[in-house]
Amino acid sequence: MRLVHVVTTLDPSGGGPPHVAIRLAAAQAALGHDVHLVSYAFRAQEASVTAQMAGVPGRERVHLHPLVDPAAWERLSGGRARKLLGDLMPGVDFVHIHGVWGSLLATAAGVARAAGVPYCFRPAGMLDPWSLRQKRWKKTLALATRYRALLNGAAFLHTLNEDEQTLIQPLRLRSPAIVIPNGIFLAEVQPLPARGTFRGLHPELGDAPLVLFLSRLHPKKGLDVLAEAFARLASRHPTARLVVAGPDEGARAEFQARVTAAGLASRVHLVGPLYGPQKLAALVDATCFCLPSRQEGLSVAILEAMASGLPVVISAACHFPEVAQAKAGVVLPLDAGAFAEALERIIRAPAHAAELGAAGRALVRDRYTWEATASACLEAYNRHRPGAT
Repeated sequence: MRLVHVVTTLDPSGGGPPHVAIRLAAAQAALGHDVHLVSYAFRAQEASVTAQMAGVPGRERVHLHPLVDPAAWERLSGGRARKLLGDLMPGVDFVHIHGVWGSLLATAAGVARAAGVPYCFRPAGMLDPWSLRQKRWKKTLALATRYRALLNGAAFLHTLNEDEQTLIQPLRLRSPAIVIPNGIFLAEVQPLPARGTFRGLHPELGDAPLVLFLSRLHPKKGLDVLAEAFARLASRHPTARLVVAGPDEGARAEFQARVTAAGLASRVHLVGPLYGPQKLAALVDATCFCLPSRQEGLSVAILEAMASGLPVVISAACHFPEVAQAKAGVVLPLDAGAFAEALERIIRAPAHAAELGAAGRALVRDRYTWEATASACLEAYNRHRPGAT
């Protein structure tokens, strides 16, 4: 098949749509398909993007079409994007759009529709009620004037879990929703670094139990809950430490203020974004992974933590009940006390933590790989192409 993936930007530093689009495209290309990836690209990010994409299996088989340094008018009008996408459309079998909001994504849907090429949207949680409440009026207007028609014209909506499928139902969109989860490349987490590598780079951590938060520092990620939960844990476990890794997207200052006010600045370590081997080293040396998020599609960071053999403590809003079902970790309401208790139980019971970690590793290996996701998407494309029965 000839496929086109479209994502707003290639910068995968915060995970999310860019991270997924690159890897799904690569997995499909590795299966022998002709795969193209269209996005905006910024010269200032080029070195970072190149470094982060270097280890993606099959990435060299994907044809990249970056729209370099788009001006503000271009991001509004989509002129260059419309021409590029129009030139690509002949012979294309399916267009996969990652995200919802943004002129490039809307332009891609419009061009595909005009060319009679089926397309799908992968909302990645952007149509959940929580997400729609953020900048509510802007999104309400966008849906009414443009995006609802484009969503209704999609062959299907690629949802990441059953919760997301349920949560978008109030919008009464006409396109069917299909659940296909995110995955990981096992090759990106194997072999794991030697234990002690991350602690060696951060000797102040010593051999203390480590709680690891690995995600964007964004208000939706529940850093306020994390700060309170760790304060409670710290009062009961005097050696525990918290490592917070990820790019700042508006929540770092408030989080630091909470930690300082609690008198825990010396036990909370903000280490910035971690990629590749450094990220894996942190996962290997941590005692448990914690993500008290207010909204997720399907967090790749959770998958990476489980693939590394790390028990996970996550919120129900991560929409990943399979974690609890597989006994790979704990799924909780967004309550700091509940998180503190779960973290303490794991820290105080290494044998139990090891059992949780082994179950998580098996769950990811059996159900959440990019190879499986790529095949499921290809099946969905074929099922929803014109003339399919």
